[in-house]
Amino acid sequence: QVQLVESGGGLVQPGGSLRLSCAASGRGFTSYAMGWFRQAPGKEREFVAGIIWSGDITSYTDSVKGRFTISRDNAKATVYLQMNSLKPEDTAVYYCAARSFLVVRTTDEWHYWGQGTQVTVSS
Repeated sequence: QVQLVESGGGLVQPGGSLRLSCAASGRGFTSYAMGWFRQAPGKEREFVAGIIWSGDITSYTDSVKGRFTISRDNAKATVYLQMNSLKPEDTAVYYCAARSFLVVRTTDEWHYWGQGTQVTVSS
């Protein structure tokens, strides 16, 4: 079992930056792939970024490539999402998720979820 707690959301102006954190507790963090998802009002939850257990391989949805960076610190059992050049369309609740082994983009295949943190991009 893994428990996930996100933090770092907030209100930011277009073009600004935020860094989200996801702290994990429980056993086996270093064996899990970690992911960030987001859900905007009236829309389905979507994959944003993922990282394998070692941090060597990352994956991003096209709309955030070059702007967002996912990373992890296994010693701290924490995964991060650095978000730069934020746009109003990035506004959503951002969720951290964990699953065994590989990163996949299908929401239903992730085993553990945090409670989410709100990111609002607005002037």
